[in-house]
This record gives sequence, C-alpha cells and structure tokens, in this order.
Amino acid sequence: MSDGLREYDREFTTPLDYRVRRRIGYTSDNGTITRFVVQIEYDRGDGWEPVVRFDHDPESDFGHDVLEEGVHMDVYRDGEQIDGGEVFPPIPPSEALSFAEEHLSEHGERYIKRYEEWHGIRNR
Repeated sequence: MSDGLREYDREFTTPLDYRVRRRIGYTSDNGTITRFVVQIEYDRGDGWEPVVRFDHDPESDFGHDVLEEGVHMDVYRDGEQIDGGEVFPPIPPSEALSFAEEHLSEHGERYIKRYEEWHGIRNR
C-alpha cells in the first residue's frame, strides 16, 4: 500500500458516507492481537487517503507500539501525516484496538468535517 501499511490477516471496510469509509485490519497470533490499524479514509478520486489513523505495528517504520508508546492518533492532510494527534497511556493491543474503534465511531464525523474543510470539499 502506498501509505506504508502492510496487509493484515483480517481486514474490514465500512462505508460511512459518500467517498468516506472506516478500515479496520488486524493480525493475531493464537488470539493475541499483534498488529492493527483503524482509520478513516477519504476517496478523493485517485484512491483512498487516510484522514486519521490508530495503529499498532512495532515491526514497521510507519507503526506505533501501543505497549511502549501508548495509543497515538495520526492526523493526515494532503496525504501526509501532519500531527501525532492525541496520545493515550500504554495499553494492550486488544484494548487499544477496541478503544480506536469506539473513538472513531464517536468522533469520526468531526475528523471528516475538518478534513473536508482543509481540502475545500463541500459534501456536508
């Protein structure tokens, strides 16, 4: 993938709105989450761009280790990460995955609106 993410054992996408989706991917080993991504993506016509992302991927140059660094929410503008976002205390990957899903379900609309404002998109 062009955004530096590797493939996961399980991946799901859920449409949230026209040209907006949430993507969840995770890999586990004997029931223990070893890597995950939870992000909102926006289709700007030439492919899906991240809006915000939570991840745990300690083996990747692009990922975070939620056990060591805590949970980060990366924020994107113009296809580039511009902010490390909010930081939450270190927690196990399975808890961080659930937290990320809940956080984006609760606050995703705000992040999408900000993204559209930044990029001059008038969908709302």
